[in-house]
Amino acid sequence: MFNVLQHRPLLVAGTAVRRGAAAAPARLPVMQPARFAHAAPAQQRPSVRFNSTGSSGSSGSASSSAPHLEPIDPIPYLLTGVAAVAGIAGSVLAYVYLTDTRASVYKWLGMPLMHALYDPEEGHKLSIWLAKHGLVPRERTTDDELLKIQLWGKTVTNPLGLAAGYDKHAEAVDSLFGFGFGLVEIGSVTPKPQPGNPKPRMFRLPQDKAVINRYGFNSEGHGESWFQGVDATAVTKTATPPRNRSLQPDRLLGVNLGKNKTSPADSNDDYVAGIAALGAYADYLVINISSPNTPGLRALQRREPIERLLRDAKTARDTLLPAGHRPPLLVKIAPDLGDSEIEDVAAVVASVGVDGVIISNTTISRPDTLASDTKLSREFGGLSGPPVLPLALRVVSRFYALTGGSVPIIGCGGIRTAEDALAFAAAGASAVQVPGLVHDIKVGVTDILSKRGVTWSDVVGADHRRA
Repeated sequence: MFNVLQHRPLLVAGTAVRRGAAAAPARLPVMQPARFAHAAPAQQRPSVRFNSTGSSGSSGSASSSAPHLEPIDPIPYLLTGVAAVAGIAGSVLAYVYLTDTRASVYKWLGMPLMHALYDPEEGHKLSIWLAKHGLVPRERTTDDELLKIQLWGKTVTNPLGLAAGYDKHAEAVDSLFGFGFGLVEIGSVTPKPQPGNPKPRMFRLPQDKAVINRYGFNSEGHGESWFQGVDATAVTKTATPPRNRSLQPDRLLGVNLGKNKTSPADSNDDYVAGIAALGAYADYLVINISSPNTPGLRALQRREPIERLLRDAKTARDTLLPAGHRPPLLVKIAPDLGDSEIEDVAAVVASVGVDGVIISNTTISRPDTLASDTKLSREFGGLSGPPVLPLALRVVSRFYALTGGSVPIIGCGGIRTAEDALAFAAAGASAVQVPGLVHDIKVGVTDILSKRGVTWSDVVGADHRRA
């Protein structure tokens, strides 16, 4: 009979034998003293693995030894950590720098690149798009008390504003205030949408740091796209005292009103419509009768037409807008007016009771000092930039003298430096409008005022007091 037990293999010290056979003597591992373990050749050391139960098994040999753990080199991990911290810190610093109006990269790199890569109108559109989406720097400093002014019964943090013509469709108002302007003026806006003049219609004069444009009041009209999301009537209902329409403390939003190209030359209806539609959104309203790119518009600067227009505009403001919000009414005039025309405008403004004047718009003249290519300088349209400064300054000074400083003037035209801005103030401008990033001019004005020991308001009209 077959005996299963006799034929069942046995395991003796890891060796299979049959019952009844002589078992081979077991080989027991010889443990070397720890102090000699290092002397064993690397290929003879068993590699140790730990299984899930915590016991170890050896591979490559039946013998086993104590676990051998390779030391961890900390240097790569330290370098990785340092690199991560440096990257985060660098990103934060870059963000802080690039989102600050004091960053010189915009002046020395950003603007030259834009001028090199884009034609004037496309560069203009790109800058508005960036501002609209908040991809522009913001001012991180506060205005000095030396700059604070009172204008139409309101405190304004600084007298430096942005002229109409840049943000024509009110797309980037908050970002523009973020640049540090005390006043931002949008438009011009016409009642009906119109495309403006054919392209090209904007030309740079690089040697003169000037621009010629003939946009022709390109406008989206009084549509619902204007100031979307802003409840104009709720602005004053929920705040005591009433908040500015700019929704910014001590900063004012102006709305510049234009006339459609197809409207009758002797009709004032477009301006009345603009007051009715947009007056509720404005801290001040501007009647623009000085653009050179709308046929017949500048003819409104003659005494009879301008008086009729301003009376109609004032009546519209006083009757069509609520008594709790009747924004100051200003008129914008050209720098090309002769002395008799300036006298007519001053007389009408005083007679009608207009709240202010913006001096000036672009010029149709071409000064002999222009150094750019004559092919560019002879383009039809309004010239802006430094060549306009002496023309505008003359009109500001003359108007201030005629009105005795009783009518606030906003000076505009060719201002690029702190000295330019203060020259307008001394001639009689209560505030000025400047192009581009305002920070450098503001710092320069503050430094000059501080050294003189005076405020901006002290400087306004100083030329006339010395005379």
